[in-house]
Amino acid sequence: MTESSQRNNPTGGSGDKSLGRRGGGDPGTRGRTTIADGVVEKIAGMAARDVGGVHAMGSGLSRTFGAVRDRVPGGGKSVTRGVKAEVGESQAALDLEIVVDYGVSIADVARDVRENVVAAVERMTGLEVVEVNIAVSDVKLPDEDEDDDEDENEQRVQ
Repeated sequence: MTESSQRNNPTGGSGDKSLGRRGGGDPGTRGRTTIADGVVEKIAGMAARDVGGVHAMGSGLSRTFGAVRDRVPGGGKSVTRGVKAEVGESQAALDLEIVVDYGVSIADVARDVRENVVAAVERMTGLEVVEVNIAVSDVKLPDEDEDDDEDENEQRVQ
């Protein structure tokens, strides 16, 4: 090898610079990322609750159990209530069960929920959302009070 070629290529190699690197390729593409179903369920649950006209998530039974769990110290609210996700390597499918407020257009609320959920899940996970199925399990009427028993107990105690 001549002196001038050694200056331009100090390793003395054939000129292929990739041989001198460790690992190879962009560090951001090395390895694999997996996302659990529960992660997608939380993202979807939060996104669905942000839509106006969504009163609650889940069926009456799951909301009842959730209300009991919420009263237990450390139980906290479950953001995944009413959300089921199936997550593959590059795609996700979601099933949501919602309760809407009386007087809102169910079709509009369902469309807005789909748009918000798809945008949030795709933005945060990079997964393609192939479908968002929405089941409306109830309508919250204005005169319905969810905590009737709690209000009665408070009045008796005071």
